[in-house]
Amino acid sequence: MFDRVETAPLLVQLTRPRITIVKMHPQTRRQREVLDFIRRYLESHGYRPSYQVIARHMGVTSRAGIARIVGDLESQGFLERKRLDGHFAITLTEHSGSPADSKLIRWLETPGGGDQNGHDDFQLPEFILGSNDAAQIRAFTVPDDGLSNISICRGDVALIELRPFARDGDVVAAVVESKRAILRRFYRAGSSIELGSENSNTGNIRLPADKVEILGIYKGLIRPLT
Repeated sequence: MFDRVETAPLLVQLTRPRITIVKMHPQTRRQREVLDFIRRYLESHGYRPSYQVIARHMGVTSRAGIARIVGDLESQGFLERKRLDGHFAITLTEHSGSPADSKLIRWLETPGGGDQNGHDDFQLPEFILGSNDAAQIRAFTVPDDGLSNISICRGDVALIELRPFARDGDVVAAVVESKRAILRRFYRAGSSIELGSENSNTGNIRLPADKVEILGIYKGLIRPLT
């Protein structure tokens, strides 16, 4: 059972025990795109695509590059290659999953961090997302302990719904002074915005509204294994 703790209005936060996503077989975005195409092609055509067909779909000319990606997927256990009549035949394994089982989650773009310091995008089970649109959800590594009193700690991965506005009390991912992204509670104070802390050792931040960019609203949390 999950304990439910009310935070901002209409926002329910899952707390102890945490949902932990274990990434058994790391995949790059390109690998996932190739795997998804092979799966869809098998379902629609009934036979496996050639390297040339995959390369054409991916918009590349190098079949060797596709062969390398397929080899990586094979080493991760997502598919198997068997040589038949001088050609490779591709067979999906039980670990390849189904598009309906999970959704691709991308990393939030932040100043100086690119796609969160080069982390690979990852798959999240669909039931965890609920009614949320995965295309509007981004992952964001919490940079400090400013919200530690509500169990959001440095190194946790916050799930953020992309949205350029917020209501008072919402927990938001925001860029301050175009320099760094943080996770704080949002409050409007006249012509200024206050980003509130939930840690007595971390002060609140108050800045003119044009110095704060709201990237999105906090929706949930993943705590990586240590």
